[in-house]
Amino acid sequence: MGEIWAIILAAGESKRMGFPKMLLTFKGRTMIENVIGNVSESKVDKIMVVLGAYREALAEQIGKLPVRYCYNDNYKEGMLSSVQCGFRNLPSDYKAVLVFQGDQPMITSNAINTVIEAYLSSGKGIVIPVYKDRRGHPLLIDVKYSDEIEKLSPVKGLHSLAYKFSDDVLEVDANESGILRDFDTIEEYKEGINQI
Repeated sequence: MGEIWAIILAAGESKRMGFPKMLLTFKGRTMIENVIGNVSESKVDKIMVVLGAYREALAEQIGKLPVRYCYNDNYKEGMLSSVQCGFRNLPSDYKAVLVFQGDQPMITSNAINTVIEAYLSSGKGIVIPVYKDRRGHPLLIDVKYSDEIEKLSPVKGLHSLAYKFSDDVLEVDANESGILRDFDTIEEYKEGINQI
């Protein structure tokens, strides 16, 4: 049958924040721990975290959690390079992958399960959660697209996969605004903390 994996992207330099945002406190834990916790509570089978900048600090933080991690030597080339690194480090017998950003701690296990259930019942190879007609994360990708991931343009990024194979895309209403929320600046972080 194959397992459903999560790839959590945690390799970025947090340039707009000025320090590693995934180590900021969120609900009593670091942001990356919250993301991993939410994924762990879902129907995802296993988790791969992609590290890059701040590798040692993040590895120390997540070292005791039930995850595997890999290191993206090319993290300065952008997010797609981390997606590709994650895919390369998965076992060959996986079924599908959900791609998460490490700064999205407001994506709940319910939203994740909605995506997985839609994938399992629809037969579609790409499933994207939406909230009020806006696409968010996590993006689910079937194993059949693993070779395509390697061919994607860094300029167009991962979302170009959904445009290229639009006939195989299913949008599913996650009914949660958290699928759209990430934290690129300290102002966004403070606003998010105030909404908890």
